[in-house]
Amino acid sequence: MIASEGVWLSISDYSRYKNVSISTIRRHLKAHILRHKEENGKYFIYVPSTEKVKLREEDELFRLRLELEEVRSTLRLLQDEKDELKMLVDLYENKQPDSRFSGNDLPPGLPQ
Repeated sequence: MIASEGVWLSISDYSRYKNVSISTIRRHLKAHILRHKEENGKYFIYVPSTEKVKLREEDELFRLRLELEEVRSTLRLLQDEKDELKMLVDLYENKQPDSRFSGNDLPPGLPQ
């Protein structure tokens, strides 16, 4: 029987890998249900097959790429909206007053 190479995952990585809460993992560690080791006060859980971990990592990478593209798209829309608003503010602030009447005078044709 050929021994497969495994990998040691931190509690948070194992939590994401198994989709289990950290508190459940800690209970399993305390009950010695999971194969684990402690290094410098941190626990690591052994996962015998790296293939599943790699697949999960690829899934996570794909999800993150999609999320990044969504954020970029939202950013482009927000930048366009900001540019439009800036243009409107510039138009409003730089508007030349109507030369036909001063600020206190009524426009021509209105009763005085």
